[in-house]
Amino acid sequence: MSFITSWIGETWHLLAESSVYVLFGLLIGGMLRVFLSPGTVARHLGTGRVMSVLKASLLGIPMPLCSCGVLPAGASLKRQGANNGATTAFLISTPETGVDSLAITYALLGPVMTVARPIAAFATATVAGLAENFLGRKLGDAEITADLSCPIDGCCDGEDCPEDEHRHHHSFGQKLKAGLGFAFGELWAGIAGWFMVGMVLAGLIGALVPEEFFAEYLGGGMQSMLLMLAVGIPIYICASGSTPIAAMLILKGVSPGAALVFLMAGPATNVTSLSVLMGVLGKRATAIYLVSIAVMSVAAGLALD
Repeated sequence: MSFITSWIGETWHLLAESSVYVLFGLLIGGMLRVFLSPGTVARHLGTGRVMSVLKASLLGIPMPLCSCGVLPAGASLKRQGANNGATTAFLISTPETGVDSLAITYALLGPVMTVARPIAAFATATVAGLAENFLGRKLGDAEITADLSCPIDGCCDGEDCPEDEHRHHHSFGQKLKAGLGFAFGELWAGIAGWFMVGMVLAGLIGALVPEEFFAEYLGGGMQSMLLMLAVGIPIYICASGSTPIAAMLILKGVSPGAALVFLMAGPATNVTSLSVLMGVLGKRATAIYLVSIAVMSVAAGLALD
């Protein structure tokens, strides 16, 4: 009974901790839907296997969204015409960094880690996005066709109605109302089931892995990095929340490189986000996403050390 209680408690704690970020992510996704033109998304993130990924990687670096909060925003971009590679890159670079986490990184870990963190995030996101665009689909597959119709009330198809003209069709209030309706309607409905399954699994991991596990087995070196990777992938922790933990681990003797592995793998992955990704992008894209993060995190850790 105590294990069941612990499991429920961990799940509830994760729900409470992530709820604000998920709500924020839904709002971002809804606003992207109505204020960011589908044509703009399709042009910049839907066409081209390379440039779309580079743009998505850069777009995600300053945004303050965690691995759960970024899911609605990424799903919204996907529905507006972003290709799988660009969506993958955005889903990696966004939770690994952010203006808030970089400020905390500078305060607790110094300038070297502050520079290394966004560079590693950009490199990881780019490699994963390119891998998805070049390996995740067969050669000759057609580019994604975006739905260019008006996302507010379908007043035009987006083809015979220039964007400059369409901007004046709806007031700010109408766009805001439509964005909220999309965020808490269609968008949430598309990820809610996978999100709850992932939360339950994350709670199970939290109940099974003891807190003293980190301090006891993460002494440094390649073994420490691999173990940090194994621990960081399934747990839920935001970029800002992972920074004090990394600082504490370094003080206890963990190498900066191993700490960087945790800073990259922890915020970018957890069982909740992976379960949602399988629903949004598919199993193959999720596998490329996970392998890219694992390989690039260890490579970045070795380079930093």
